[in-house]
Amino acid sequence: MNMQTDKTSVSQAAATAVDIKRILAMIPHRYPMVMVDRVIEMRLDERAIGIKNVSINEPFFQGHFPSDPVMPGVLIVEAMAQTAAVLVVATFGPDSEGKLVYFMSIDGARFRRPVVPGDRLELHVEKIQSRANVWKFAGKAIVDGKVAAEATFAAMIRDR
Repeated sequence: MNMQTDKTSVSQAAATAVDIKRILAMIPHRYPMVMVDRVIEMRLDERAIGIKNVSINEPFFQGHFPSDPVMPGVLIVEAMAQTAAVLVVATFGPDSEGKLVYFMSIDGARFRRPVVPGDRLELHVEKIQSRANVWKFAGKAIVDGKVAAEATFAAMIRDR
């Protein structure tokens, strides 16, 4: 294989940041359930890092908990899954935009520290395995360099 071929395959596998407008085109989630503001790093078919800027304006903080707001763990896992969905859609290309990604399983979920308003949640997802339309991921949610939550999850990609 020549050097030009190697450079081409590397550039095709590495993707640049994905902003919120593009995320909204890629996945069907809408307010108040969009849990990813941006994908800052992605290696197609392998891994991605998404960002969720946690704000006191999030609707769930009205009831979880008003005097001591904490982001619900299930929504942290959802944010990891949405980051994974962006990776899957980017890997399959434009023809897969708008497909639905359904949870099949969530395993080993651990919540290490609370996520609170003002936190910048980094959503690290890495593909463990994929077979046809079923993908399995390992995810970590990180705040200030410390793991806030982690889980392994599987999802099925389907047409609408």
